[in-house]
Amino acid sequence: MSGTLTDLRRLMEATWPPARSWREGPFRLRDGAGGGKRVSAASAVGQWSVADLDRLAPVGLVLIGAGDDALDRALADRGWRIVDPVLAYAAPLDQLMADLPPLAAFAHWPPLQIAQEIWAEGGIGPARLSVMERVAGDKVALLARLGDRPAGVAFVARDGDDAMLHALEVRPPFRRQGVGRVLIQAAANWAGGLGAQRLSLVVTAQNHAGCALYARLGMEVVGQYHYRMNDRGSLG
Repeated sequence: MSGTLTDLRRLMEATWPPARSWREGPFRLRDGAGGGKRVSAASAVGQWSVADLDRLAPVGLVLIGAGDDALDRALADRGWRIVDPVLAYAAPLDQLMADLPPLAAFAHWPPLQIAQEIWAEGGIGPARLSVMERVAGDKVALLARLGDRPAGVAFVARDGDDAMLHALEVRPPFRRQGVGRVLIQAAANWAGGLGAQRLSLVVTAQNHAGCALYARLGMEVVGQYHYRMNDRGSLG
């Protein structure tokens, strides 16, 4: 991964796809079908003018990344507010792979009922599970256990040399006990077994605990973006 937002957009589109996307002038619009901001936001894919901004009004949510400074200012001038600054982390898989105790985490697909329940507890419901179902390539659910109890879950998908982790959720009683680390290492083990070279993920900048964990694992920030939302927009 070169670390550019273009690479991240491609990878996110492949491993967390919208229900539908289409070109509208200089923008790509997306229908996330309730699957969250990442699959519902428009993005600039060509040269735009001020007149083109009206095309974004029905969508109400725009991803702003590297090279989008002018678009960011134009939307800010129109009263669109910033939502959820996001950081992207990545690391080579050989840096993350680890020998894990038996059943510390295991890969499976389709997601077990207990995995779906843990996701639901964290607000990851049927619409986001549908996003996972739409992934066409290699994908897996990971269930982590701590003290013989289901403790956390994550979704991982591969696109070529890159794997991306999504929907990492650790049950509150098991947080700060290494479950997140185990899930990331299990994701690396799974992806490495398929010949991938890198693992990446995205996290809101305000998730300080998550950012600290990824830094401790040696993952580096390779990109960042935020959203601009108008008053009629939906967070998804």
